[in-house]
Amino acid sequence: MSRRRMLALLGGAAIAPLIPAHIARAAASSGKYSLTHEDELFLDDFEKRACLFFWEQASPVTGQVLDRARNDLGGTRDPRKMASIAATGFGLTALCIADRRGYLPHAQIVERVKNTLDWHLNHFHHEHGFYYHFTDIETGVPFPGSEVSSIDTALLLCGVLTARAYFKDEKIHALATQIYERVDWPWMLNGGPTFSMGWFPNKGFLEARWVHFCELMMIYLLAIGSPTHPVAPSAWDAWTRPTVDYAGFHYISGHDPIFTHQYSHAWFDFRSKHDRYADYFENSMTATRAHKAFCLSMPKWYSEDYWGISASDYQGGYTAWGGPPPQGPIDGTVVPNAAAGSLAFVPADCLHVLRAMKEKWGKQAWGRYGFVDAFHPAANWYDPDVLGIDQGISVIMAENLRSGLIWETFMRNPEAENAMKKAGFVPGRMTT
Repeated sequence: MSRRRMLALLGGAAIAPLIPAHIARAAASSGKYSLTHEDELFLDDFEKRACLFFWEQASPVTGQVLDRARNDLGGTRDPRKMASIAATGFGLTALCIADRRGYLPHAQIVERVKNTLDWHLNHFHHEHGFYYHFTDIETGVPFPGSEVSSIDTALLLCGVLTARAYFKDEKIHALATQIYERVDWPWMLNGGPTFSMGWFPNKGFLEARWVHFCELMMIYLLAIGSPTHPVAPSAWDAWTRPTVDYAGFHYISGHDPIFTHQYSHAWFDFRSKHDRYADYFENSMTATRAHKAFCLSMPKWYSEDYWGISASDYQGGYTAWGGPPPQGPIDGTVVPNAAAGSLAFVPADCLHVLRAMKEKWGKQAWGRYGFVDAFHPAANWYDPDVLGIDQGISVIMAENLRSGLIWETFMRNPEAENAMKKAGFVPGRMTT
């Protein structure tokens, strides 16, 4: 089951606990931050290891990236076969970072990107331009139960368009353009005002739709900006923007984990602009501070040096958990990508907790590709795996914090800029 379908099943919210005012103030204390030399050293090692995951745990032929892999393999590919179209999108973006930072040879990166785009355009099965979520890494055959996914195709497309803008290569530009322009966005609307979450060949469209604020913004903007199969700009107004009030924090959010405030921001640059509803970058800053406060409201488990819960592995399998309000079987497990994916929003707090966790638990929780997906020291549990999508949001937001590379690169795509204009974004701070 995908993390999004899991969230859809979780449905309603629990009651938000009251927390002391000093905890809320502590969580809101972040402001502008200048990276120190030690921060740069940490982030560079962090990013290099994450990029290595996307290089080693991908097929050189298809470019597909494994959904997950062990963190102790020593450079060989995990024998598991399930690739994720979303992880592949993050992987294409990570290759741009690896090239800019000189982590891997340029010529090999360019060859990998070309192979990836050629295979996805000319050899990988699609439905109206949309791809299956989980497939065999070498053959592309869908795994049982895997849907043709709207959000995961959008994550791939963000990587495709990032590669198109980054590499000054005619073949890459042509392949990437054809992949994006082939997507028939109105088909995924299935006659409704909002996008379906997916489609099965034997059952048709999923009833679940993208109807409230979450990571959905990238789907709507990619669709509005399409030069070949666009949806009307009014689609931007078709989804709701519920709000959360927690410990003095007021912000737009569903009852979803913190990753829903991170994904679209990995590529689309929402800084210093707003639509008629919100400044979404400021909104994600507030959501991150509220999430930290939420964790610190459970002092038996969490502290300034140990916080962060997002959809991840846990001792019982995989779960979509977090808060506020509390979701899932929260048990004291920490999920490093919760803070890593918010590095660009609240850098001081997120860097502090990531560096503190590496210093204290690095021997057990830090491996070839960086942090394991999740761990729970009090229970002596350390996930042996890393997940592609969690590696992806972490490395992109780390690089955006350091240089803004992915924001600057992705927004050079004219479709991205045009989509935001059509959706009603204007520069400047929002006045109330």
